[in-house]
Amino acid sequence: GHQWYWRGDFFNDLNEDISAQHLKFGSVIPTPLSQMHLYPITGAAASVGAEDTAWAYRNAKYSGVIVGVDPDPANAGKITQWCKDYWEGLHPHSSGGAYSNFMMNDEGQERVKASYRHNYARLQKIKSKYDAGNLFKVNQNIKPETATA
Repeated sequence: GHQWYWRGDFFNDLNEDISAQHLKFGSVIPTPLSQMHLYPITGAAASVGAEDTAWAYRNAKYSGVIVGVDPDPANAGKITQWCKDYWEGLHPHSSGGAYSNFMMNDEGQERVKASYRHNYARLQKIKSKYDAGNLFKVNQNIKPETATA
């Protein structure tokens, strides 16, 4: 199978600093399958209130994901480091959160919280009601209020 590592963020604009990071890291793509996707967020996504669903970034204009991919396990470290470095260059220019499926498990709980913004506390209460034992935790987990795992 392929080795994969990715990191993402939401962006409100594409300024010169962001473009400079894309040029910098796009010129040193570590493997032929590695890439960066930038998805515009338009239409119905912005017509729903930030508190009406779990997703709070209704004002974001773009969702970006940096993807390191290679079939050779020997390149796992190289693709991971490229993604992390690229993300570190872009993140200061981001909205602060990301689409949760564009996050890796090593990003930590604070990153999960940032991705739901002010909706996290409400989602945590729902999780406490319906999954207090935190059975569904193999993801970018919203922990129940009582969970330690």
